[in-house]
Amino acid sequence: MKKLVALIFLVLVTQLGNAQVELPTKFGKGIQVYGKDSSFYMRFGMRFQNLFTNEWAVEDETGGSGGLEDYSSNFLIRRARFKFDGYAYTPKLKYKFELGLTNRDNGGVAPEFNDGPKLILDAFIVYNFYKNLSIKVGQGKLPGNRERVISSGNLQFVDRSRVNSRFNIDRDFGLTLLNHHTISGNFIMKEFISFSQGEGRDVTEGNLVNGFCYTFRTEFLPMGKFKSKGDYSGSDLKREPKPKLAIGITYDINENAVRERGQNGSFIFDELIGTEGVYVGKTLQTIFIDAMFKYQGFSFMGEFADKQTSDNDPVVTNELGEEIGTFYTGSGLNLSVGYLLKNNWEVAARYTVINPDEAVSNNETEYTFGLSRFIVGHKLKIQTDLSYRDVTDRNDLFSWRVQMDLHF
Repeated sequence: MKKLVALIFLVLVTQLGNAQVELPTKFGKGIQVYGKDSSFYMRFGMRFQNLFTNEWAVEDETGGSGGLEDYSSNFLIRRARFKFDGYAYTPKLKYKFELGLTNRDNGGVAPEFNDGPKLILDAFIVYNFYKNLSIKVGQGKLPGNRERVISSGNLQFVDRSRVNSRFNIDRDFGLTLLNHHTISGNFIMKEFISFSQGEGRDVTEGNLVNGFCYTFRTEFLPMGKFKSKGDYSGSDLKREPKPKLAIGITYDINENAVRERGQNGSFIFDELIGTEGVYVGKTLQTIFIDAMFKYQGFSFMGEFADKQTSDNDPVVTNELGEEIGTFYTGSGLNLSVGYLLKNNWEVAARYTVINPDEAVSNNETEYTFGLSRFIVGHKLKIQTDLSYRDVTDRNDLFSWRVQMDLHF
């Protein structure tokens, strides 16, 4: 890690020798570097989240008292990242490079990752080659559910919902075609088509079972653009003076996926076939429907997710009929509302329901109440939330979290 930090510092010093440095005019804008001949632009930023968690098991009503038990707590650096973005040669050729430095960001050492940490989050370029048409090449977030595409630094709550963690299609390596156009008046329509490897980020073993991932997404903004890309940011920090609405629909096909949740989760591996074993895959089909609404400090976001295998059976068995893995399939619904007060405190509530297939896991219903203090928007904030998770046929869970974000 020390070598990585030293390398980043060396790159920055090298660039500064042939460029003009512009210090940010306000907190949260990062350090900006311009080429003397205007042939490149780079912005460097750093951010981290310090998190304190508390959890209690709540004994199921059928088991007796229903009281709080098995308390646990944890202090951790939830995320710590370096981010570089800008353009190269021409403003039409933009790029983003982001590193995750904490164990929560880069954990998961396995042969598929060359037994190394998964440091790289994003590494892609976007080329605007014709009018409103652009192509994105490299590793980054697929155009999936809205809550996943929203940056972890711009969330309304301490973290994303359980619907996202169970069903999202996350990051992958490939290419995406992007387009947007105006239908009439302020009505805007956006289209995304992605072709990717399907194994998730930082995989070094290539395509494991000869299948790719195809993602199609369409968005509708009938009331025009949000301020400062607010359709992909939690809370109405810009206090939209007019109602704004965004609706998105995504359909994803991951052929011969070998991880339990597509681009995420454990790899499904059969050790009985051949001397070295073999990966076992099934085709996953995922649908997302989401919406974002904002008006004068009020915000609403809703998402529905449904993931299924092509044969409608999430269980994977080997030649002996033994279960060797299970794909996480089923459906989920997430609804959240919030209101930003004039003093930049926000109260918010979230309702989440997960209905996995019977062979996969238990049904869950979670209720979350959040309170946030935005000191400098999402760049410097303190958030806390209380959650109660009702799990069918298991002990429930009560949790309290506090988190501080700092981005520059």
